[in-house]
Amino acid sequence: MSDLVEEFDAYRSKMNDRILNDNNKIIKRIFNLDTNAFAAGALDVKTKELLGLVASTVLRCDDCVKYHLKSCKESGLTSEEVIEALSIATLVGGTIVIPHLRRAYEFWDALQEKTE
Repeated sequence: MSDLVEEFDAYRSKMNDRILNDNNKIIKRIFNLDTNAFAAGALDVKTKELLGLVASTVLRCDDCVKYHLKSCKESGLTSEEVIEALSIATLVGGTIVIPHLRRAYEFWDALQEKTE
């Protein structure tokens, strides 16, 4: 299942390089803003990643969910913390979020397998 993670990482890296190589000032600033928004501040990185995960799930952005799941894993969040955040996202987003919840579980499982 870790192929899911490797495929996501490869595609994201390839396309980010392609986008940033266009040297568009607005896009570069948006990417920079995103990076800086998730740095530690009044809220720690773990809290910000959980907020990003919940928002991405409610907004039904599978790529964003995968990105935040990976960041959650890298920041040391536990399965229990991530699943609790996904439960809040499902509550807020409603049943339309369930297909995205399935894919989130699948990707989280792949992340877990990759680090075992």
